[in-house]
Amino acid sequence: MKTTPALPPTSGPCSQASELDEPLDVRLVDPTGTDPEPEWGQSLSRGAPGIALLHITRARTGQGTWHTAHQWAAAATRAPISAHRRSGLFHGVTAVAYAIAYADHPGYTTALHTLDTNIEELTAHRLCAAHARIDRAELPALAEYDLISGLTGIGCYLLRRHPDDAAVRAVLDYLVRLTLPLRPPHHDAALPGWWTGNDHTDRPSSSLPGGHANFGMAHGITGPLALLATALRRGVTVDGHAEAIDRICRWLDTWRQGHGTTTWWPAQITAQEYRTGRTRQPGPGRPSWCYGTPGLARAQQLAALALDDPHRQRAAEQAILGCITNPRPLAELTGSTLCHGWAGLLLTAARAAADASTGVLTERLLALKTRLAAPTPQPAAQVGLLDGAAGIELTRTAADAEQPWPWDACLLTAG
Repeated sequence: MKTTPALPPTSGPCSQASELDEPLDVRLVDPTGTDPEPEWGQSLSRGAPGIALLHITRARTGQGTWHTAHQWAAAATRAPISAHRRSGLFHGVTAVAYAIAYADHPGYTTALHTLDTNIEELTAHRLCAAHARIDRAELPALAEYDLISGLTGIGCYLLRRHPDDAAVRAVLDYLVRLTLPLRPPHHDAALPGWWTGNDHTDRPSSSLPGGHANFGMAHGITGPLALLATALRRGVTVDGHAEAIDRICRWLDTWRQGHGTTTWWPAQITAQEYRTGRTRQPGPGRPSWCYGTPGLARAQQLAALALDDPHRQRAAEQAILGCITNPRPLAELTGSTLCHGWAGLLLTAARAAADASTGVLTERLLALKTRLAAPTPQPAAQVGLLDGAAGIELTRTAADAEQPWPWDACLLTAG
């Protein structure tokens, strides 16, 4: 199913090229032209919605114009938008709705109504399929539940846009059920409910027999943990909510490596590692938002705040402190992007610092801010949110953390 919502008309070509060229380099992507690749207009990670989010943020904070923001919103909606049953927060109808809903602009009311109607139908279908899969005691795909493509991402949008609707509680009910042990057919023992039979690309692979458990914020169980914790802190709760958060936290405790500022978690564990109770990963990976310690620790800080657990909160904050002070993990960062680089580390650490029990994290952020403030050469084609200039610029010019809907709610860093 595809939909094309109507947006308020723009006033034609941009009157000043500098509105588009500075500081985000989009010279090869003209919002008034044609899409550079298929479905670019509905990709929050690499396409028009993510760039629109930057310009909407600038317009809301007085750093840019609504004219430019409207052009990028129009670029996201000029082609039919997919409401395919596999679409999620970062692609399709929810991706476009997330960007334009953040504008909080009356000109988008009608378009959002159309988009939300499709999202409601999409959510109901995906929940029905997910519960049926659990009823059959089958293992999930990552894309069933993760932040990027799954129900966690859709729930993230619903929590911000419609916190009082039954749909968001239905997603939370599903996530609670996801945390319960599952014994698939032909398995001798139960597995964590989020264990997948696929590899990290979400496909069956002979190189990973028995599948794996994914820890990351983007594709693993840390995303559901962050959403459950954020919802609980906002008073949006379901039966078994706190217990589900505790189950995930205890799982993460089992696989925690190191202590204090040297704490880290594996990106994933295999069936053999699960049986032995030991990870083969030799040490911490890069301190990225998507798979690294920053995202994992921020989710646990949010869980600690939701459960009023000061011990877990201090441990999470120490882990994040290590990410921004220890030279070894910092040396693993080779880019500046949100997903894998400096921007993601700075954003996650800044959000954690705002909630921290002490001021130590805040004191240590200056060096990261200085590092990201330096001009960064960026491939011209990389202008999107997760792996391009839009995400870097959004982090450099971040909106007020007290906004009721911070722009990074889609990353589950805002809390």
